[in-house]
Amino acid sequence: MAFNYIERSLEPVLRRAASEFPAVVLTGPRQSGKTTILKRLFAESHGYVTMDFPDVRAAAIADPRGFLAANPPPIIIDEIQFAPDLLHYIKAHIDERRSERGMFLLTGSQNLALTEQVTESLAGRTAMLKLLPLTHSEAAGFPDAMLPWETHNPQVHSTRAHIDLWQDLIRGFYPELVSEPNRDFNLWHNAYIQNYLERDVRTLRQVGDLAQFQLFFRALAARCGQLLNLTSLARDMGIAVNTAKHWLSVLEATFQIVILRPYFDNMGKRLVKTPKVYFMDTGTLCSITGLKNPQHAADGPMGGVIFENVVVTEIYKRLLHRGDTPQIYFWRTTYGVEVDILLEFEGKLIPVEVKKTGTPKPKMAGGIKTLFENFGDRIQKGFVIHTGDVQLPLAPKITALPFGEL
Repeated sequence: MAFNYIERSLEPVLRRAASEFPAVVLTGPRQSGKTTILKRLFAESHGYVTMDFPDVRAAAIADPRGFLAANPPPIIIDEIQFAPDLLHYIKAHIDERRSERGMFLLTGSQNLALTEQVTESLAGRTAMLKLLPLTHSEAAGFPDAMLPWETHNPQVHSTRAHIDLWQDLIRGFYPELVSEPNRDFNLWHNAYIQNYLERDVRTLRQVGDLAQFQLFFRALAARCGQLLNLTSLARDMGIAVNTAKHWLSVLEATFQIVILRPYFDNMGKRLVKTPKVYFMDTGTLCSITGLKNPQHAADGPMGGVIFENVVVTEIYKRLLHRGDTPQIYFWRTTYGVEVDILLEFEGKLIPVEVKKTGTPKPKMAGGIKTLFENFGDRIQKGFVIHTGDVQLPLAPKITALPFGEL
């Protein structure tokens, strides 16, 4: 079924990359819109072929030269990781025509394997970009929206009621669900997770028991936003710590999770070194934890975590979709003083606290004030992102912002 296209922040970055490199590799989770965006931007100039079909894949593997002769550039090749040897022949083709740009536009859903293959075969010849599920600003029709620390005039992306925000969070931000609001999101996510396990995870080595891997996925959801003790998690599940580490890397490489690492400085402070895990899409998180009702999600014990998750991933995706590498961390001392998000931006630090409340108060900026005491002039400004609809100052250089103005 066709659905309405939603403009993506990555579009100008993709156009620029295709005009400057012989090849562009676009990675991201399945159903994030990789094929759709490439066809939208390059359908008139490029052919198209996908490795998803077994016969096409077999032809590419059996006779790479013949395959490229039958499908000459400029061309879009989907799911290139299923025929990795084809990359060597693409390299040879590029080397014969080094002055040409945008010859090969390649997509893939497995970041780790694909990155290794591209690095080995196409180093210096390709731009690597990522497309993740929609940001809230893209879904609201503002793909060019700036982040609040980049402008003095934050742009309101949504004025919908509080409960509508939570409806968005449990549905998630995959393009198909956003553009088709009548789709049953529970069925969609159940099918998506099963598809992910059967098609993405099964093809990766050393995963082994898919049922146990799925339990690990669920166990991570229960620990979302918390300091992640892998030793404890492995012990609770009866698996080796190395297995837990490997499975965590698989989930990160297949774009299901974001690992937020603690920020360190050279000040000799006692800081925690344990990372936190967030889910790339809140719909996946809610599906795995059995949350189907927006009111239950908002008022339940995971409400704060879900809202924190969407703020973390909104910032992460916004930066990534403009072609930047997100420098995003959290900050926490061993004494429990914490700031949920700490970004490095143009040599400055931007602290962000996340509060599931419609009534932000100055005491909610306590962790940010501590950061000001420690980092001084390195802090540009700080923000408390909340679920309400008011923007107000909480302290000098600290502002409370509604999520819709992020």
